[in-house]
This record gives sequence, structure tokens and C-alpha cells, in this order.
Amino acid sequence: MPSIRYPAAFILAAAAATVTAGLGAQVPAPGEWPSYGRTALGDRLSPLTRIGPANVAQLQVAWRYRTGEAEPGAAVHSRARFSATPIMVGGRLYFPTPLGKVVALDGATGRELWRFDAGVAPAAGFGDFTSRGVSYWRDPRARAGTPCAARIFAGIVDARLYALDAATGRPCTGFGRGGAIDLRRGLRNAPATATEYELTSPPAVVGETLVLGSAVADNQRTDAASGEVRGFDARTGRLKWSWDPVPQRPSDPSYASWRGAAAHRSGAANTWSVIAADPARDLVFLPTSSPSVDYWGGSRLGDNRYANSIVALRASTGALVWSFQTVHHDLWDYDNAAPPALIELDIGGRRIPALAEATKSGQLFVLDRRTGRPLFPVTERPVPASDAAGERAAPTQPFSSLPPLSPLSLSPADLDALPEPLRDACRAALAGLRNDGPFTPPSVRGSLVMPANIGGGHWGGLVYDPASETIIVPVNRIASVVRLIPRAEVEAERARGPGGERLGLEYARMAGTPYALRREFFGAGGLPCTPPPYGSLHAISLRTGRTLWDVPLGTGAPLGHPEVRGFVNLGGPILTASGLIFIGAAPDAFLRAFDLSGHELWRGALPAGARATPMTYEAGGRQFVVIAAGGDGELFGRSDELVAFALPAGR
Repeated sequence: MPSIRYPAAFILAAAAATVTAGLGAQVPAPGEWPSYGRTALGDRLSPLTRIGPANVAQLQVAWRYRTGEAEPGAAVHSRARFSATPIMVGGRLYFPTPLGKVVALDGATGRELWRFDAGVAPAAGFGDFTSRGVSYWRDPRARAGTPCAARIFAGIVDARLYALDAATGRPCTGFGRGGAIDLRRGLRNAPATATEYELTSPPAVVGETLVLGSAVADNQRTDAASGEVRGFDARTGRLKWSWDPVPQRPSDPSYASWRGAAAHRSGAANTWSVIAADPARDLVFLPTSSPSVDYWGGSRLGDNRYANSIVALRASTGALVWSFQTVHHDLWDYDNAAPPALIELDIGGRRIPALAEATKSGQLFVLDRRTGRPLFPVTERPVPASDAAGERAAPTQPFSSLPPLSPLSLSPADLDALPEPLRDACRAALAGLRNDGPFTPPSVRGSLVMPANIGGGHWGGLVYDPASETIIVPVNRIASVVRLIPRAEVEAERARGPGGERLGLEYARMAGTPYALRREFFGAGGLPCTPPPYGSLHAISLRTGRTLWDVPLGTGAPLGHPEVRGFVNLGGPILTASGLIFIGAAPDAFLRAFDLSGHELWRGALPAGARATPMTYEAGGRQFVVIAAGGDGELFGRSDELVAFALPAGR
């Protein structure tokens, strides 16, 4: 077994768990993974060392489990994606599927113990047709062994929240109505369609309060479904509080940052990613998204404070504690997609409780989690003005003093690294676009957006090594083209179609605006028009404030370009105390292990690309690393398998 190098990571995690016990948080056993991010802090740090750099190359598939939702002939919508991160408590794995099933497995063998089916319509056209995880809660008032003494809270994509008995999978009938809450009830802006409002991430559990956000369909209408974050009683499902990211009271200090007659009727600005919590301080940290619609804000002028922000609320009451905005008046779909990671920093000999957030705009912000104050300087810099009718872009944007996670702009000279004829095609395309650097606003001409709406940093998030004070984060390095189409030209534009030369193309109505949206990745001949690597794993030292290393992540094999090192990735990393980073994320269908110097030590083949974050635990005397290899039905392939890797038995 490798030598143990983890005292800082393990001691910090254990101390955090110990001080939260008084608020009802469960102290993780070393071999367990009881929350999406292992702890409420979202740190994704495991103290396990059985698998280390010296033996990781011996990993092999220990077991596989198929959900049955990607069987040939299954009438499942193409957007359905199995991208859950299981949790593990008491030797059992628990996870959800896109179609509303919740499954418990024996952690040592992968044998199914129970399955609950909430019955999601398989052909429903949800924009983000997935469920990323479940949450566990032990009722301190309940006697061990009684029904629902331990509960699994499962968010179903059609916006139902279930409380299930962890032992049997049966609904806890004293929770909500028959064991479930309908989260569409009571919203300020009701959903216009069944697929406009979703639940894709597990609730945060702090004491006896469940804190939930939502996912709202992008770019449909200016008054989209509203993005309230709500706190519910974990025992009964009773609503305890509700917080609206679009201020509704003139007394709110951010009310004036929403200007115009329709501004306060805006929807979205929701929290669709995973919420981090600091139970010792009774705090939850919300990564909020853009208001509706993403690419034109003439109906919501001003900075739109609380949207595109990290917001700290009291978990017990929903009271606002602080907020920090990462993008003013978002016009680029730069949601805060990554789960915040709660970390500790040594600054001037003092231990500072901090929060790290990697953003789609390619930046890393590190804040004091008690106050929201930046721990690394953030400056406001002038950015380009909008030339779209009715629009007023923010005159400045916040820039972190930490190194960019990815390039923030693309110049003609940057294309010199591309091979011919790709270079010539990309030069011609770039010449026709508005391209004024970071935060170039959308335009009728067509604007280059760098990074694209999938980052920079993306929803996979980051991990932090406390021993070296290093952030490790997967990033993308591709651009998109955003074109605003005047209403009179919409049908003619759609009829022209994609032309077969682009990585992806999307049209959106943007009802309530003068425009429709055309958005596509900036590419030609099946490849991005940005210098490779198109995706990488990136490390920044918070001791020196400098980039330590950057290594390609994945290959272009799914598009017929296996020689391309570093490709588009979506999925997060975890870190073990033995110094291993595990990550899937890339579409070329491997789970990879890196050391803390960025060297790839191992890769294990998967049935499809994994857009999920892995997890690790111990059961039956073995350490397992598990990942959902669900693909996406397109670039990442398609599968419904949960794959567990371990060392050969007896090692």
C-alpha cells in the first residue's frame, strides 16, 4: 500500500465533519461517499489510499450495472443522459437515472438491492434530461431500523422531489403528498410547458432543512419560469422559506440593478448546479445562472445582481448573507455551472475558510466564504458595448487576478497553429464576425464568444489539494458564434440550415425580444477553429497564484481525429489521499487517473463517454472507483452503465 500523504486533506475534512455534527450532518466514515461531493462542502476529497500511483495501473473492471434505459429499441428521448454520481453509505450505493428510477446496489458486488420508479415519460423533451445525484439524511429523532429513519432524497427531472426509505426504497408517506413534493407549485412565474422547469441536481441537506434549486429551459421567453431557491423540512416536506434571485421588493439592495418595466418579471437566474453547504455556519452557497433570456437583456437592463453570482444564504431561514457577481448583465450564457468548492487557505499564517468557483468565462474566483470578499484581487475592466437594438451591455466586467483557465479571446494570429485547409476556412469565418475580445456582445452580424457557453470552466467543477493548496479543474478551449436574427428574417435563416460544417447548431425563439437566436460552435470540417488542445486538465497554485501545469484531456477520436490531443469535456474530477485525480469527462470513453503533477498514470475503457463525476469508496476490503458511463447519444456515444473499477481481489 502506498505511503499516506494526506494529513492536511484528511484532518480538514474530518474537522469540518465533526463541527457540523451538531446541525445534523453525518460524519463520513473514511470509506464512504455520503454526499454528491463526498461532504456537504463539495470538496470531493477521499482519505482512501489503497489505490495509489504505484498500483493504479492494475485497476480492472470489478462489476458493471445497467439501468436498462439505453437498451436497443427503448423509446427514450435522445437528450436523456445517465450522468449520476452515486453516493455510498453503509455499504450501499444509491443513484438516480434520467427516467426517474432510484437504485440501491451492494457496494461490494454491484448487486441490485432495490429499485424505485417515479415514472418519467421516456420521450419527454427535457432540455437537460438527466439527474445528477441523490442525498442521504438520517433522522435524529427516529429509532434505528424504523421506516424512513434513514432517507434518500431524489430529485426527479420532472420537478418532483421524493423521500425514500434508504432500507427498502419505499416512499416516506409522511413527506409531502405520499412521499413527494411537486416543485412547480408556488412559483412566481409558472412554467409555460411541462419541460420548461426541471430538477437535475440533488438537494443540499443542512440539519433538518433541504435546500433545492431548479433547472429552467434557456432562451424560450423573457418571463421564463422563475428560479426561486427553497428550503423544505426534511421530515415533512413543509416549505420553510423561499428566496428569489430576481429581487421583488424595492427595499432589496439589488432591486435597482434590474431596470425596466419588465425587469422584475424576468425568470431563470436559477441554481441548477449542485449547492455547497457549510453546516457549521448554517450557510448554503448558490451558484446562480443567467436571467431569461441569455443573449438579449433589453427587458432586464442593469447589472442584474444575484443572477450569475455566488449567493450565501442562511440554510435555516433563507436570509441573504452575501453575494458576489461573476458576470454583470449576462449576454453569453455564462451561468455559474460549477458546484462551489469550500476549501481552507493559509493566508499570512491564518486559516481562512474560502470558496473556489471556476466559471464558464474562463476565470477562477476565490472568496472568503464568511463575507464573499475576494481573497485574490478582482478588478473591473472595460468591455465592448452592444450594437443590438434595445440592448445596453455592462460597461465593465470582473476579472480575477488569478491566471485565466482558458484563453479569453481569439485573434487571427491564433489560427496560425491550425493545419490547412482548416486554417484558411477558419480565417475566412473569423473575418466576418464581430470579435472585440472578452465579453463581445451578441450581434446581428454574428459575434465570436470565447470561451463558448460550455466554458472555460464548466459544470464538472474542481478539486483542491489542501496539502499543496492547488486547484485542479477541467476546462474547454473552444469558441462559439452567436447571431441575433431579426424577427422578419427568422424563417429564411432557419431554412438555410447548418451546412454540415459545424460542431453544433441551435436556434431559439427568445419570445419577448426583437430577435431569435442562432448559436453554433466555431468550427469547420468537423473540428473547432481554435488551437488545440480543445480541452485540458488545468492546475493553479493558490500559494503562488500561478498556473502549475496544463495537460490535454481526451482525444478527438469520436469525430474521427484520434491524433487530436485534448478535446471538449464535460464532467468533474475527484482526488484521493494517495494523490490520484480520477476523471472521465472526455467523449473518447475512458476513465483516467492523473497524479498531482499532471501525468496520466492509467486509463480504463468505458462503454461510452462519461459526462458524470466519479466517486470512490471501500467495501468488502476493496477500494472501488465508480463512474456512470451514459454518454449523450451524440458525441459521447450512448450507454446506461455504471462501471466499478478495483484492484484485483486480494491486492
